[in-house]
Amino acid sequence: MVSATSSDRFFRDIVGSMRNGVIAITRDGHIAVMNDVACHALHVPVRPTNIGGHYADVLHGAPEVVRILHAAFEAEHLPNRAELRLKSTGRVIGYTLSLIRGDDGEVSGATLFFKDLTRVEQLEERERLRDRLAALGEMAAAIAHEVKNPLAGIEVMAGLLRRRLAGQAEAQATLTDIINEAKMANAIVIEVLDFVRPIRLQVEPVPVTRVLHDAVQGAEAMVPRRGTALRIDVPDSLPSIEGDGGQLRQLFTNLVSNAFEALDGRGTVTITAQYVPGDDGPGGDSLGSMPTVVVDVADDGAGIPDDLQDRIFNPFFTTKPRGSGLGLAIVRKIVDAHDGRISVASPPSGGARFRVVLPQSGLPDRTDVPVPQDGGAPGGPRRR
Repeated sequence: MVSATSSDRFFRDIVGSMRNGVIAITRDGHIAVMNDVACHALHVPVRPTNIGGHYADVLHGAPEVVRILHAAFEAEHLPNRAELRLKSTGRVIGYTLSLIRGDDGEVSGATLFFKDLTRVEQLEERERLRDRLAALGEMAAAIAHEVKNPLAGIEVMAGLLRRRLAGQAEAQATLTDIINEAKMANAIVIEVLDFVRPIRLQVEPVPVTRVLHDAVQGAEAMVPRRGTALRIDVPDSLPSIEGDGGQLRQLFTNLVSNAFEALDGRGTVTITAQYVPGDDGPGGDSLGSMPTVVVDVADDGAGIPDDLQDRIFNPFFTTKPRGSGLGLAIVRKIVDAHDGRISVASPPSGGARFRVVLPQSGLPDRTDVPVPQDGGAPGGPRRR
């Protein structure tokens, strides 16, 4: 015979050991059960006073969840296997809401079961976008190959003609412009071919601190920094990660040169990095339970309009008159090849911050990553 005390303790152990979030409220709105997983997912401090408190007060930082619980006793059909994005953290949860009934059939409370689906959603969206872009990549590669040879012919013929007309200044200027434009077009073609070519990672321990300092040097060689101030806050104790050092240098070189270009000799570029043990990445930017290194590249320039933030990583999208629109698409491709995550934020006050989250280890055993990508409920080169 199990005593009531033992039974209650066993029940609490079950709820506390669950890997999904559990919140149960009484008919009058007070929290009867709330496990640690729920607290962490909703960024609620784990406190004994949570139990017995009103759900609207305890969960005030997650208004979406408050609205779901508020409707529990009024809605005719409760959501089952639904999904919700938390605005405060950007995380996606899958949830099921159920009523609690006593022996007499009367409703005595409601229970919310949920699971963090952020990582699942990112992987699914990555695969969907990868499929959509596969055909585009093949078409772009075919066009690039067809255009490359005529461009080379134009450049050679213009060079020969320039030598024949050495004494004609006006013709020389025109032919020089033709050659320069042909070279620029050829550079874009090469960039397209690099973009559609699968990344072959040479995985090894990579010191992130060294990579970031090398990226700054590379960016300064690409874009004159002039009066732009640079602040680097990267601890020497930052651990190495498993990745491709060359690809990571290109990734951060593109981001830093983007920031230099956006400021045009004014303002400050700030580079910060930190080690995150897992689960609690800044602003919800974690990769599950695995340890990560989080790198921010920020500037205090004009910022990025809200309507463009979801598009700047798309291939061939650019706001610059001479941009190819592949710089940030390549950045995202490299991040995805390392099984990481990239996001952008631009507050109303101005400025832009690109955040790269990379797993410290545990990179999948793969070397070919095709064309780039983007970023169920319980039971189920430098163009900004």
